[in-house]
Amino acid sequence: MPLFTRRNFLRTAGLAGAASLAGLPALAGRRSSDNLLTILHTNDTHSRIDPFPDNDPNYPGMGGYARRAAIIAHQRKQNPNLLLLDAGDMFQGTPYYNMYGGEPELKLMSKMGYDAAAFGNHEFDNGLDGFKKVLPFASFPFLSANYDFSRTLLASDIKSFIIIEKGGRKIGVYGLGINPEGLVSRSLYAETKYNDPIEVARTVEEVLYAQHHCDLIICLSHLGFRYEDVERPSDMKLAANTRFTDIIIGGHTHNLLDPSVVVGNQQNKPVSIAQAGFGGAYLGMINVSFDDPRGEKLVEAYTTKI
Repeated sequence: MPLFTRRNFLRTAGLAGAASLAGLPALAGRRSSDNLLTILHTNDTHSRIDPFPDNDPNYPGMGGYARRAAIIAHQRKQNPNLLLLDAGDMFQGTPYYNMYGGEPELKLMSKMGYDAAAFGNHEFDNGLDGFKKVLPFASFPFLSANYDFSRTLLASDIKSFIIIEKGGRKIGVYGLGINPEGLVSRSLYAETKYNDPIEVARTVEEVLYAQHHCDLIICLSHLGFRYEDVERPSDMKLAANTRFTDIIIGGHTHNLLDPSVVVGNQQNKPVSIAQAGFGGAYLGMINVSFDDPRGEKLVEAYTTKI
């Protein structure tokens, strides 16, 4: 079975050239396909179903769901140990959302085989009832551990975390959302309660590690990568203040992290923070190898244009 590498990932996307790999040790020559998990990820795609116009100043002719779907399908054929994740804000940004309220986005993501998505702030944009209306079109769960929906009509619809088995290993995935106050009208998020994401993350990761014995723990974060206000919850702060989270796939701030950023956690173990820009113009890829002779998980993460 062919292994996923940066080279064949870029070739699949029809691209040439590559940026450097993440700061952790390279996996080439040290892994077997049975011990390799590949994660493809998106964030902040903002209803960009079609490619950007050719005259777009930032992303000329890039992106589009059809191209993304083709890359994902090819990679999935190469390795069944693949996760497909989104870090939120797949809604809002083009007339598709204005006209259909998220239905085409969720149908197409379901067809691509997404495993889970974070609940971003723009998922509130049509109110909780608007989200509830289109949710049946998603074959994947939405995750948010720190939004308490218990007093809303989404009480039974949003999960804190899920556990997925791939290649005989248990992968725990949990979600975190940004404080909606000041970003979203109160009438749209209604009785949703926002809880401190760092505190919630510590609780959830402990459950995934100690109770469910997960081999890998991933956070789908819509907190934002980093802020000048160091007290504001962010992916950087989350990584430094948790113990068992291995990978943070982020969103909201539209950062293109290539390579990923590696931060030491409370146990001085590496946490890889990944984010794939804006509008679906890029697709992120993370390889995780479990066959390091020291028993450590090795991670490489990068992005490619679509």
